[in-house]
Amino acid sequence: MSLVALAACVSMIQANLLLPLSGKASDSFAVMDLMRLPLGILSGMGFIGAGAILRRDDFVVGVTTAAAMWFVTVLGLCFGGGQISLGLIGLALGFIVLNGLRLIEDRMKQDHLAKLGLVTESSGPTENEIRGLLSAGGFRIRSTSVTMLRAGADRELNLSLQWRANADQTEVPEAIEALARYPGVVRLAWNPQAK
Repeated sequence: MSLVALAACVSMIQANLLLPLSGKASDSFAVMDLMRLPLGILSGMGFIGAGAILRRDDFVVGVTTAAAMWFVTVLGLCFGGGQISLGLIGLALGFIVLNGLRLIEDRMKQDHLAKLGLVTESSGPTENEIRGLLSAGGFRIRSTSVTMLRAGADRELNLSLQWRANADQTEVPEAIEALARYPGVVRLAWNPQAK
């Protein structure tokens, strides 16, 4: 971010240094357009910011980073253009927006992903019972795979789960702990996925 702001600042200073040379000379038909440099920088940062936005499954990440890069570019143009007070006011407002919205975002429910691996005995819960328990616990099953370990006996189920919870809730959900205590469940592996 510092390099982006510095680059924008230097380019705006360069545009200001070229300002006395702008205008139409009496013997020339050409006119220098000094706003092309800052406009080109903003367009280029929009392109670079778009590259910071990634999609992972159902999650889109990097939007805040892209917006922050574009915002820092504008701040650099303000500082480089000599509008120090406007740049400082923009910087203060940017901090308020980013930090204030972070507090709100931390209190909102977000989508979480996890992999659940179960080994059950033949007397254990059926796949439909497991689905019912997980649905009652607020989980959405995204995918399932079943492996029979012995003919008519043990089964291994691997499920990909999605649920909504606060960002700071990192403990194992109660529905998963209840499933681990369920009769006939031999082994349970819980693996939360990073976004």
